Formats: sequence, structure tokens, C-alpha cells
Amino acid sequence: MHDWAALAEDIKRWAQDLGFQQAGISAGTLDGDEAHLQRWLAEGRHGSMAYMATHGSKRSRPAELVPGTLRVISVRMDYGVDDDEGCWRTLADGQRAYVARYALGRDYHKVLRGRLQKLADRIAGVVGPFGYRAFVDSAPVLERALARDAGLGWIGKNTCVINTQAGSWFFLGELYTDLPLPVDQPASEHCGTCTRCIEVCPTQAIVAPNLLDARRCISYLTIENAGAIPVEFRRAMGNRVFGCDDCQLVCPWNKFAKRHALPDFEPRHDLDRATLLELFAWDEEEFLRRTEGSAIRRTGHEGWLRNLAVALGNAPHSAAIVAALRARATHPSALVREHVEWALAEQAAKAPASASLLSRERESPPPARR
Repeated sequence: MHDWAALAEDIKRWAQDLGFQQAGISAGTLDGDEAHLQRWLAEGRHGSMAYMATHGSKRSRPAELVPGTLRVISVRMDYGVDDDEGCWRTLADGQRAYVARYALGRDYHKVLRGRLQKLADRIAGVVGPFGYRAFVDSAPVLERALARDAGLGWIGKNTCVINTQAGSWFFLGELYTDLPLPVDQPASEHCGTCTRCIEVCPTQAIVAPNLLDARRCISYLTIENAGAIPVEFRRAMGNRVFGCDDCQLVCPWNKFAKRHALPDFEPRHDLDRATLLELFAWDEEEFLRRTEGSAIRRTGHEGWLRNLAVALGNAPHSAAIVAALRARATHPSALVREHVEWALAEQAAKAPASASLLSRERESPPPARR
């Protein structure tokens, strides 16, 4: 007979040994979250993410997704970089590209999954073979609700999980198990009356506390969305070319955020300092090479150029930007061409009056000779 309480404490210690900052255990009973999800889906707030609705109740009922599941071990791993002021400087610099901090380094899915497997192996070494499955944002799992119930943090008004000791700059992972482990106390909420995240959102995607409309969210628009970015949101995107961190950057709890010490999450290819023109110059081969093992590859080269074209349209007027956009004006992708056309129009509208007049004169046919 196993001492399940002792094993639970061992699991939390082993998780920290493997590089996770915290682990907790929940029963996976998510009735209230299931109702919230169903309302969210019924209102169409998931946009084109049809997969959010395709698994029925499996997303909110762990034992239906993985039969035999009794407990869910949730883990978190910090990824933030100690450069909030640098983030704001990049966002204010129209020549540079802003990439969400989680995507600057190696794909977190691979990092966490490997460590979760090691945690499962460690458990098996004590209890023998047992039923489990590891997930890192890779299956229909309500990971934030599970993390909350495991005591890792509460779900804030921006829908991120927030921890009083660590803020919200962390990844989540889960180990579904058939072990009858004791469960932890769910985290209590501590947002209070603060609404900074709601107020700062460039596209007003947080339509109410704890309610995000993905169709307005820059992270959705630049990553999950495969089509055109709605014109009404393009200027608000600014220079955000992959994701958005604004609602985390303003969160007061992130002054307590712990910064990672993993080389895996260090910025690659100077993505934290890159200019829009540098990234827009990548052809597909270079894009695939530079995004190998990166979450950025998810958007594809076509989506990457689409996002960058919008950011270039939002940038201060520059002859170099106009030239780069014109070089993509005949791109094989209609999606890219449409966003380049929009960006050129935005650049033309910002051109100095003298330059604009000269451009029109050059494009106008010469007067007929009499």
C-alpha cells in the first residue's frame, strides 16, 4: 500500500528538481469552467478556432479524454525575461518588431514535455507502471482551470494564470494520472478592483473581466487566424508581429515575476532587437531555418509576411519601407499582396507633402504637346 500523501510531496519536489517552479494536484472537476466554455463558444468568441468545440465535454472532463484519470498534476515553468522596460521601448519604436516574450526562444512545448516525461518516469520508479498522459497545450485541456484548482494561481481578468509569488510569466503543463493522490487547495483570486489589463488592450479584446474575445485579440489575429487581419484592428496592432504581452506587462503582480535561467528560453536570432525590415526580408527558406524549434513557425511564412506588412504600414514613413513593401507587391500569396497594398497606402498617407506631390507627378502621364 502506497503512502499517497508522501508521494504527492515527493512529486512536487521532483518537479522542482526537473526545473519546474511549482507543481500541484487537482481532481479535475471543472463543472463551472465547462459552463463558461460553452457560453464562450456559443457566442462565437473562439473565432476560427473550430478545434475548441470539436471535442465536446472532453476538454473539461479529464476522465473522458483519458479514461481512468483520477488526478491531474499541473506544473508551471517560468519564462519571463527581466526587461519590461525594454518591452515598452520596443513597442514604442515603430522600426522594430515585437515578438511575444514566450516565443523568443525554443518552443516551450518541447521543453516542458520532455521534463514531464521524466517526472512520470520518476513516479513509475516508485509505484511501478501506472496510467498517465502528458500534455503541454497539445490536446483539449482546460489547463488554466486545472492550474487554478491545483493551487498554482488564479485566473486573472486578462484570462492568464497569476501567482502571488511569480506573476504570470510562466508556461503550464499537465500529467493526467490514475493515482489517488490527495488534492491541493485551489488558488484564491487577488485581482481586486484593478482593471489595467482591460484598459491597456490595444484592440479591447478583454470585453469583460475574465472574458476574452479571441476575434479581437492580437495574439489570435497574428497566430491562430489564417486569413486576413480585419482592417479595423490593423493600426491597433502597431509593431506586434507575433502575439501580444500588453496585458501582462501592466499587471501589478508581475513585479513579483521570477525570471528564467534556462538557455532554452533565451532569445534566438536577436528577435528581441530585430527590425521589421530585417524580418520582412526573410524568404521562406530563411524563415523555416530561423524558426526551427520555435513557436513562431506556427504562423507560417505567409502569415509572418502578413503580420510584418501590417507593422510596416504602421511604421513611420520611410523610403526603405516603401521599397521593401513594393518588392513584395507581386508576392504569389493573395493574402500577402492584400496586406502589402494596405501598408503601402498607409505609408503614402504619412509621406511628407512634398514627397507625396513628387510621387503623384511621377505617376501622372506627361501633358500632351500641342
